[in-house]
Amino acid sequence: METINILIAGVGGQGILLTSKIIGHLAIDLGYDVKISEVHGMAQRGGSVVTHVRFGKKVNSPLIEIGKADIIMVFEKLEALKYTHYLTDEGIMIVNDHRIDPLPVALGYSEYPDNVEGKICENCPESIIIDALKIARELGNDRVLNTVLLGVLAKQLDIERDKWLKAIEENVPPRTIDLNKNAFLIGFDK
Repeated sequence: METINILIAGVGGQGILLTSKIIGHLAIDLGYDVKISEVHGMAQRGGSVVTHVRFGKKVNSPLIEIGKADIIMVFEKLEALKYTHYLTDEGIMIVNDHRIDPLPVALGYSEYPDNVEGKICENCPESIIIDALKIARELGNDRVLNTVLLGVLAKQLDIERDKWLKAIEENVPPRTIDLNKNAFLIGFDK
């Protein structure tokens, strides 16, 4: 297997770090070399969070170079525009269709851009835009939006669904296993 490069971005508190942990543990269980790099920024204040997840036969660096991401998974749609330049020409972008105003917008110093979804699709024709938060809310817990998106991601990779479910089971809090598995399966079936 060649190295798979997945960039995950969003806003602090959306489950980005747990998502990268699940992917990393899955890849280790499959026998791959794994490197993960996390940039937290002002995560505790709703700032940007990005993780680089790389796995394959041999991975030398934890960072994904510009133009080398196979998949970018974004938990807030404006964050998607910041990272489209990381995608390969054949790359796929998975986007949660949800808006969280950055601090300058919330304070009235700037405006949230218009037509963010259109700009995402213009920059990346292979975009999958899904309202993962709506699905999570229908399941009764906003916090599983990450496993909804993880299900969408899993559908793009040639790894058995049951192996993903095992990785989720081993990494989420025990009381949330069934809820997270259900969220994953809904995302997988989208």
